[in-house]
Amino acid sequence: MSYEDFAIAAVKVIETTGGAIMVVGGILAFAWYGRQVLRHDVDPYRRLRANLGRVILLGLEVLIIADIVRTIVVDQSVQSVGVLGLIVVIRIVLSFSLEVEIDGAWPWNGWRTKARPGADAASPGSATTGRGAS
Repeated sequence: MSYEDFAIAAVKVIETTGGAIMVVGGILAFAWYGRQVLRHDVDPYRRLRANLGRVILLGLEVLIIADIVRTIVVDQSVQSVGVLGLIVVIRIVLSFSLEVEIDGAWPWNGWRTKARPGADAASPGSATTGRGAS
């Protein structure tokens, strides 16, 4: 097995891992949502959206790693670098928009939402799981 064959196989494993993160994470997010609905937790839909956003962000980060490895090791051409740049820009825009959906603020303004009184209890990413009246 040559170095290039190994790199191609590694890229396939990384891409499969990124896809699996999104699929398994999505299934787990929906399972967690069902549990929260049955327990009558506060705002389970918002938490579902936040959890799905986190799963997608993590999967996209892993897929970017695969794209970088492929461009640097496997396909070293100006065209592949251009395609990689475009893919990274698109994924960065997606990541920023997902972070806004999850946190309700741009990543560089996150301190503002955390500084508000009571913001941590109501934020979708908080660890508290308030219970509604049954």
